[in-house]
Amino acid sequence: MLFPSGSAVVNPKGKEALAKLAQVLNGNPDISVLIEGHTDSVAIRNKYKDNWELSVERSTAIVRLLTETYGVSPARVTASGRSKYEPVDTNETAEGRQRNRRTEIILSPKLDELMKLLETPAPAETGTTGL
Repeated sequence: MLFPSGSAVVNPKGKEALAKLAQVLNGNPDISVLIEGHTDSVAIRNKYKDNWELSVERSTAIVRLLTETYGVSPARVTASGRSKYEPVDTNETAEGRQRNRRTEIILSPKLDELMKLLETPAPAETGTTGL
Protein backbone atom coordinates (compact mmCIF):
# COMPACT_ATOMS: atom_id res chain seq x y z
CA MET A 1 0.00 0.00 0.00
CA LEU A 2 1.31 3.38 -0.99
CA PHE A 3 1.09 6.61 1.01
CA PRO A 4 1.28 10.33 0.22
CA SER A 5 4.50 12.00 1.35
CA GLY A 6 4.60 12.44 5.13
CA SER A 7 1.33 10.55 5.68
CA ALA A 8 0.28 7.35 7.45
CA VAL A 9 -3.37 7.54 6.39
CA VAL A 10 -4.73 4.42 4.65
CA ASN A 11 -6.93 5.33 1.67
CA PRO A 12 -10.30 3.65 0.90
CA LYS A 13 -8.74 1.33 -1.71
CA GLY A 14 -6.19 0.18 0.88
CA LYS A 15 -8.94 -0.44 3.43
CA GLU A 16 -10.79 -2.56 0.88
CA ALA A 17 -7.67 -4.67 0.27
CA LEU A 18 -7.12 -5.06 4.02
CA ALA A 19 -10.71 -6.26 4.50
CA LYS A 20 -10.05 -9.06 1.98
CA LEU A 21 -6.74 -9.93 3.63
CA ALA A 22 -8.39 -10.02 7.06
CA GLN A 23 -11.02 -12.41 5.79
CA VAL A 24 -8.28 -14.82 4.68
CA LEU A 25 -6.33 -14.37 7.92
CA ASN A 26 -9.39 -14.94 10.08
CA GLY A 27 -10.00 -18.21 8.23
CA ASN A 28 -6.36 -19.33 8.68
CA PRO A 29 -5.37 -18.79 12.32
CA ASP A 30 -1.94 -20.43 11.88
CA ILE A 31 -0.63 -17.51 9.81
CA SER A 32 1.30 -14.71 11.51
CA VAL A 33 1.58 -11.28 9.91
CA LEU A 34 4.49 -8.83 9.82
CA ILE A 35 3.67 -5.34 8.59
CA GLU A 36 6.73 -3.33 7.49
CA GLY A 37 6.43 0.42 7.00
CA HIS A 38 8.77 2.17 4.54
CA THR A 39 9.46 5.77 3.55
CA ASP A 40 11.27 7.62 0.82
CA SER A 41 14.51 9.45 1.63
CA VAL A 42 12.98 12.92 1.96
CA ALA A 43 13.44 14.34 5.47
CA ILE A 44 10.20 14.70 7.44
CA ARG A 45 8.97 18.22 8.19
CA ASN A 46 5.63 17.57 9.86
CA LYS A 47 4.21 15.88 12.96
CA TYR A 48 6.64 12.95 12.80
CA LYS A 49 10.10 13.25 14.34
CA ASP A 50 11.80 11.46 11.43
CA ASN A 51 11.37 8.75 8.77
CA TRP A 52 11.75 6.00 11.38
CA GLU A 53 8.73 7.28 13.27
CA LEU A 54 6.72 7.70 10.08
CA SER A 55 7.52 4.18 8.87
CA VAL A 56 6.40 2.68 12.19
CA GLU A 57 3.24 4.80 12.12
CA ARG A 58 2.43 3.47 8.64
CA SER A 59 2.73 -0.13 9.78
CA THR A 60 0.78 0.62 12.96
CA ALA A 61 -2.06 2.13 10.91
CA ILE A 62 -2.34 -1.15 9.00
CA VAL A 63 -2.15 -3.23 12.20
CA ARG A 64 -4.91 -1.17 13.84
CA LEU A 65 -7.20 -1.65 10.84
CA LEU A 66 -6.57 -5.40 10.74
CA THR A 67 -7.12 -5.85 14.47
CA GLU A 68 -9.64 -3.19 15.50
CA THR A 69 -11.76 -2.97 12.36
CA TYR A 70 -11.46 -6.44 10.80
CA GLY A 71 -11.02 -8.65 13.89
CA VAL A 72 -7.59 -10.20 13.29
CA SER A 73 -6.07 -11.31 16.59
CA PRO A 74 -3.45 -8.78 17.77
CA ALA A 75 -1.29 -11.69 18.99
CA ARG A 76 -0.70 -12.65 15.34
CA VAL A 77 0.34 -9.22 14.04
CA THR A 78 3.64 -7.32 14.33
CA ALA A 79 4.28 -3.72 13.26
CA SER A 80 7.79 -2.65 12.27
CA GLY A 81 9.41 0.32 10.58
CA ARG A 82 12.25 0.21 8.04
CA SER A 83 12.46 3.98 7.41
CA LYS A 84 14.23 4.83 4.13
CA TYR A 85 16.69 1.94 4.25
CA GLU A 86 15.02 -0.63 1.98
CA PRO A 87 13.86 1.26 -1.11
CA VAL A 88 12.28 -0.65 -3.97
CA ASP A 89 13.04 2.17 -6.42
CA THR A 90 15.26 5.20 -6.77
CA ASN A 91 14.71 8.18 -4.51
CA GLU A 92 15.97 10.46 -7.30
CA THR A 93 12.57 10.74 -9.02
CA ALA A 94 9.06 11.56 -7.80
CA GLU A 95 7.78 8.23 -9.16
CA GLY A 96 10.52 6.29 -7.37
CA ARG A 97 9.92 8.09 -4.08
CA GLN A 98 6.19 7.35 -4.38
CA ARG A 99 6.88 3.61 -4.73
CA ASN A 100 9.15 3.72 -1.68
CA ARG A 101 6.39 5.18 0.55
CA ARG A 102 4.66 1.90 1.27
CA THR A 103 3.93 -0.94 3.64
CA GLU A 104 4.75 -4.55 2.96
CA ILE A 105 2.69 -7.38 4.42
CA ILE A 106 4.63 -10.58 5.10
CA LEU A 107 2.67 -13.73 5.93
CA SER A 108 4.33 -16.59 7.84
CA PRO A 109 2.97 -19.93 9.00
CA LYS A 110 3.51 -20.80 12.65
CA LEU A 111 6.83 -22.63 12.55
CA ASP A 112 5.92 -25.08 15.32
CA GLU A 113 2.86 -26.19 13.35
CA LEU A 114 4.94 -26.49 10.19
CA MET A 115 7.55 -28.60 12.01
CA LYS A 116 4.82 -30.92 13.31
CA LEU A 117 3.63 -31.45 9.74
CA LEU A 118 7.17 -32.17 8.55
CA GLU A 119 7.82 -34.64 11.38
CA THR A 120 4.57 -36.56 10.89
CA PRO A 121 5.22 -39.76 8.94
CA ALA A 122 3.44 -40.06 5.65
CA PRO A 123 0.54 -42.50 5.65
CA ALA A 124 1.55 -45.98 4.49
CA GLU A 125 0.44 -46.83 1.01
CA THR A 126 -2.21 -49.48 0.84
CA GLY A 127 -3.04 -51.70 -2.07
CA THR A 128 -6.31 -51.15 -3.83
CA THR A 129 -8.53 -53.77 -5.18
CA GLY A 130 -10.59 -53.34 -8.27
CA LEU A 131 -14.03 -54.76 -8.77
